[in-house]
Amino acid sequence: MLTRKAPELTYSDVTPKDVYLNRRKFLMGIAGAAVTGAAVIAYKKFARAVSLPAGPNTLASKLTGVIQGPYSTDEKPNTLNDVTHYNNFYEFGTGKEDPAQNAQKFVTSPWAVSVEGEVSKPRKFSMAEIMKLAPLEQRIYRHRCVEAWSIVVPWIGFPLSVLINLVQPTSRAKYVAFESYYDVRQMPLGPDAGISLPYAEGLRLDEAMNPLALLTVGMYDQTLANQDGAPVRIVVPWKYGFKSAKSLVKIKVVDSQPATTWNEANAQEYGFYSNVNPNVDHPRWSQATERRLGEFRKRSTLMFNGYGDQVASLYNGMDLKKYY
Repeated sequence: MLTRKAPELTYSDVTPKDVYLNRRKFLMGIAGAAVTGAAVIAYKKFARAVSLPAGPNTLASKLTGVIQGPYSTDEKPNTLNDVTHYNNFYEFGTGKEDPAQNAQKFVTSPWAVSVEGEVSKPRKFSMAEIMKLAPLEQRIYRHRCVEAWSIVVPWIGFPLSVLINLVQPTSRAKYVAFESYYDVRQMPLGPDAGISLPYAEGLRLDEAMNPLALLTVGMYDQTLANQDGAPVRIVVPWKYGFKSAKSLVKIKVVDSQPATTWNEANAQEYGFYSNVNPNVDHPRWSQATERRLGEFRKRSTLMFNGYGDQVASLYNGMDLKKYY
């Protein structure tokens, strides 16, 4: 296992392969010449012009009656094509472009989410019931991936707390565990993912009840694409992206810290909390900077991904380098 810090990620580490190769062709065209101001300007224009390859979308449908929710960033969202063609969803392949290609036939109806454990009123919710629980809000959230890239997405959903309150957690409730759907017949690449499946994630109960934590059923103006976690997922914007479990089938309220997929796979690299913290490096690269998908320039990583006003109080008195 690599324990010393490796050099920073290269552009190819956070960019689709074809974009990276096109960039190399461009740079070869100016090889041998001094890197002048004109060359830099030309490269920046090239980088902005590069877009992800278009491809088929899933059977998404338009959502109506969506209101503008609170907490939205004023940053410009990425395009729908960005968000649906550059994904982490290992059940459908470990390459960033694999899920868009391999999730097209994923069957997401009928669907139900079981909510159980330390609750007074356990029950299963159909998607029709979930869609009627609360007004749907659009929230434009920024996201940070542990791999040093970031993205801005207009999600549609409502606070996860709405669902949790309906089942009435008991006095023993301290954490919330999430389980994603897994069926090797629909996800034949799952055995090659290198992680334990079904995918498991977890939050402390007070984190799950924070109004930023979103039970998400759509993005932009439509239902979720299969590769983005259809038909329902969670979104936790102050944590790294892998904490936002996709294609949920079970939510379990528990009395002790639950096991989570990436923490079990490699606890040295992926802590349970996984809050965005520029002061805690991944063992193989710095987390102090990031690149927005579609951009070449670096940005400084914000503590709690910029949501400190809403969530910093959850961690008062905690050593955030120890509980990373």
